[in-house]
Amino acid sequence: MTKVKICGITNIEDARAACDAGADALGFVMAPEAKARGRYIDFEDAADIIERIPPFVTTVAVCVNERLERLAQLLTVFDCIQFHGEETPEDIPAGHVAIKAFRTGPDFRLGDMLAYRVRAYLLDAYVPDRRGGTGSLGDWDTACQAVATGKPIILAGGLTPENVTEAVRIVQPYAVDVSGGVEREPGKKDHDRIRAFIDNAKTSLA
Repeated sequence: MTKVKICGITNIEDARAACDAGADALGFVMAPEAKARGRYIDFEDAADIIERIPPFVTTVAVCVNERLERLAQLLTVFDCIQFHGEETPEDIPAGHVAIKAFRTGPDFRLGDMLAYRVRAYLLDAYVPDRRGGTGSLGDWDTACQAVATGKPIILAGGLTPENVTEAVRIVQPYAVDVSGGVEREPGKKDHDRIRAFIDNAKTSLA
């Protein structure tokens, strides 16, 4: 069954709604550039939410070019870190706590992706000068090629309750990731859309 990550969590109500709907993971965007889209959350607020959600839901800190000292602090609260910047393989700590995000643009190469020894790989849409959360549809053909490597691939980029069934059937990723596709306004989720997204994603291959 396809796993689902609901990203851009900024408040306890949305976090609990995602958990109740069957989300496997929650993403908290720690990169300051996300403030412009209403999806940023600071460490203290994220830690408070994590203390109040049920167990067995993976919590993910989404970071961009973060310092090692900061990563160590985040791992005192979060289960893993999603690296969404220009981090090199050497910049990412060894172990099973890392997800590396890639934009599948003209410079994307599977060999470059596989140089990272991480827990999973997230493939997002390519939009110049934007690292993620754009609402643009990802490159499903490239994602299919990545899935064929046998590595855990998380498909992101422009997914919604309306298209996630098709996305899962075509790409068959390990997981799907959504933020804007289940929002009612920047930084606030639509709980009906969360439920529809998760249900559609998890029943796509049934």
